[in-house]
Amino acid sequence: MDLFLGIDFGTSGARAIVIDAEASIQAEMRYPWEISADWIDVWQTALFTLLASIPEELRREIQAIAINGTSSTVLLVDAAGKPVDPPLLYNDPRGSVMLEQLKSIAPENHTVVSATSSLAKLLWMSHLPTFSKARYFLHQADWLAFLLHGSLGISDYHNALKLGYDVEELKYPEWLTQLQIPIQLPKVLSPGAPIGELRPEIATKFGFRYGCVVFAGTTDSIAAFLASGAKSPGEAVTSLGSTLVLKLLSRTRIEDARYGIYSHRLGDLWLTGGASNTGGAVLQEFFTNAELESLSREIDATTASDLDYYPLLKAGDRFPINDPNLPPRLEPRPDNPVEFLHGLLESIARIEARGYELLQQMGADNLKRVYTAGGGAANNTWTAIRGRCLKVPVISSEHTEAAYGTALLAMRGVRG
Repeated sequence: MDLFLGIDFGTSGARAIVIDAEASIQAEMRYPWEISADWIDVWQTALFTLLASIPEELRREIQAIAINGTSSTVLLVDAAGKPVDPPLLYNDPRGSVMLEQLKSIAPENHTVVSATSSLAKLLWMSHLPTFSKARYFLHQADWLAFLLHGSLGISDYHNALKLGYDVEELKYPEWLTQLQIPIQLPKVLSPGAPIGELRPEIATKFGFRYGCVVFAGTTDSIAAFLASGAKSPGEAVTSLGSTLVLKLLSRTRIEDARYGIYSHRLGDLWLTGGASNTGGAVLQEFFTNAELESLSREIDATTASDLDYYPLLKAGDRFPINDPNLPPRLEPRPDNPVEFLHGLLESIARIEARGYELLQQMGADNLKRVYTAGGGAANNTWTAIRGRCLKVPVISSEHTEAAYGTALLAMRGVRG
């Protein structure tokens, strides 16, 4: 039996899914995050814990592995692949101090001109005292895959988009090479392209077959899109995880850093969208999962809430408003928790609708249907509120786990 492993490193935890040649799930494992000062240790522990959690009889049959990571989560490593500093996570805004420099070198409204872009982070990191020890700049998925295949400096064009890689011409643009950053930028492959076989010591330790191939990965939100079943222009996927990520399949490529909009190549089409810092993490700041479930049932989803929030945990958003200083708006807070939750759900739904409206105004295909992935997909009240705001059918994705989409990527990589 040929099996394929997809591993997802998302905002709330790591997951792994094993599928067979018919794309049926054979095993599923989870590793939730705990707040940590040492993300490198957490990621490495999560990766190897997930591998060890796969039933032994399945491990022997896995012939391909792919990994996704959070977009623009980046790190510097030395010649041996050892991180020289803590990584900068997807939502880290320290690159904002490099925006003026970026505006002077990048094309107007380019996706790298954002406080959280990979390139903004790299420029910020280049001023760190430890930068001289670094030899490679990697994304989270690149480094995790390196732990498995052992080849440094390899990425995919989904992760490399916010580094400035030209996904239309499939090369680094001249304006980026002229920066002459004294570090090795990743060699960029197509998502699902073979990188190399699993390191023999990993295969031996975990009981994988020799010759198991590690394939180039993708980002967590694109993996969720691949899992959803969406395939036609006008179909979209909203990922309701810790954050809110919108992806709309379009025949037109849309790029505009003023609004945090960018497009990923997906075959002959474009996956256009953006990511907001609002989402489930804000809800979990105020409610337990049990409270979210019980209070949601008391909300009348057919009636709009009068509360107008912009729910953020801290200042700054990326899309549909790209402003690193945008203040959270969580007042007034009613005494009744049902009303408060209604206001939060309604406000996040409005931000989602505003995002899709913006994409269409910029020239993307008209929205026809929204698939939903992530933890929020299970909340029927929220789904009804979102349907009212979006005015199109809102349905749960066929598969909601990004790890499933990444397993599909590994399977398609094998089949070419």
